[in-house]
Amino acid sequence: MRSNNTSVTDIEIIEDFSPTARCDEGFLRVRRLRCQNRRADGSASKVYRVDVVDRPRLDAVAVLVYRRGETGLEVLTRMNLRPAAFFRKGKDMALPDGRSYLRVEEIVAGLLELEDKGEEGLRHRAAEEVREEAGYVVSPEEIRLLGAGFFVAPGILSEKVFPAAVDVTGKQPQTPEGDGSPLEEGTELRWHPIEALLAACRRGEVPDAKTEIAITRLLAGQP
Repeated sequence: MRSNNTSVTDIEIIEDFSPTARCDEGFLRVRRLRCQNRRADGSASKVYRVDVVDRPRLDAVAVLVYRRGETGLEVLTRMNLRPAAFFRKGKDMALPDGRSYLRVEEIVAGLLELEDKGEEGLRHRAAEEVREEAGYVVSPEEIRLLGAGFFVAPGILSEKVFPAAVDVTGKQPQTPEGDGSPLEEGTELRWHPIEALLAACRRGEVPDAKTEIAITRLLAGQP
């Protein structure tokens, strides 16, 4: 991973090749469909269009990395470059928002690979993402699954996110290796008291749904 001292101030669009790009290629695949509802009485609706967005890997795992400090639970987040959120700037918004979303704060997450099957696969991928993105070496057996997966935008995205958590109290982190992507330039790791982070999510200061859901589920399951 690149040094946290790297300061990215903007993302420049060098080329917008949307008009010439195929929708079934690239990191996101857009399927443009014509559909029809079939009803129990044998009738059908009118034909309508549906756009579905798929990733090359269908689902993802999100991991709440936490530790037990003197004042209670603390949660690790990553400040990541997020172009899609950043490029909202200048668009007509229902609720005006003067913030720049060049970086978005969120918990560790990553796509499930083809070999990641069942709960064992979820735990394996979660442990790998924690090592790669947070620098903590944990075993799959240490990963705690936080209930069923959830859709983020089921109207267009087929992806489910499976929340998990791991306690790294007493563990010493290594330097996260990252994936070498320019999107990881300037990534910053931060620790927050868990209640303070949950409050920041609800105020919109940490506008990431998987972070809020994972925190809520972990707190609900605490003794």
